[in-house]
Amino acid sequence: MCKFLVCCSVPAFLFYGCTTVTPPVTPPATPPGHPKPYKIGKNWYKPLPHARGFSQRGKASWYGRKFHGRKTANGEIYDMYAMTAAHKTLPFGIYLSVCNIENNRKIEVRVNDRGPFVRGRILDLSYTAAKKLGMVGPGTAEVEIVALGAIAQPKQPGSTGRSYIPGNYYQGNFTVQIGAFSELENAQRLKQELGRSYGNAYITISYNGKGTLYRVRVGRFSTLEQANKHEEYMIQNGFKGALAIAEDN
Repeated sequence: MCKFLVCCSVPAFLFYGCTTVTPPVTPPATPPGHPKPYKIGKNWYKPLPHARGFSQRGKASWYGRKFHGRKTANGEIYDMYAMTAAHKTLPFGIYLSVCNIENNRKIEVRVNDRGPFVRGRILDLSYTAAKKLGMVGPGTAEVEIVALGAIAQPKQPGSTGRSYIPGNYYQGNFTVQIGAFSELENAQRLKQELGRSYGNAYITISYNGKGTLYRVRVGRFSTLEQANKHEEYMIQNGFKGALAIAEDN
């Protein structure tokens, strides 16, 4: 079951066979805001910087009345009767084609929540979306999901369906955090260690409600993609706790 939740205008849905959907080639749009890593239990999740070409197969579940009227992860109010979904890492606002592999039913939903945080599940659907897929009774179903795009465009005269604009890489200020410490001396020691090989290590100071944290970071980047690549580089060089984050985190 999902930890957060969703509301949106109800997009049109269709039932048809599970053929592969290819997003149209159109100029990308930059979604608002920047994706930041988040933690559920002991696990960290990093939202994807874009959804171009994304597809996935796995088990979907649904969530309903218990969460109806509560806030979702993107700040909307969950409406169990809307055509929405929760995914752990896809950008908010992305429309998905969801196909129930067991009965070939297919719908379109918009991602506006995070989840499901249950092992082996890839998607949490609203009640209505699950009902359209024929999976309310069973509770789960094997599905194939394909990212269609971030913005649904109105039907054009003579067209057979919507067009979508794929999500772009998020722009902003990003960095790679190597460690966080309650003792300044520990942070300074790590900074000095980094300084022997990297000339752009620095320390930021924040208060987490319980005490002061000294965070050691390396580099500044204009896109999350660049920060993710540097995170991988730092991990390969022995800094296993490296994590790409937004600069204001």
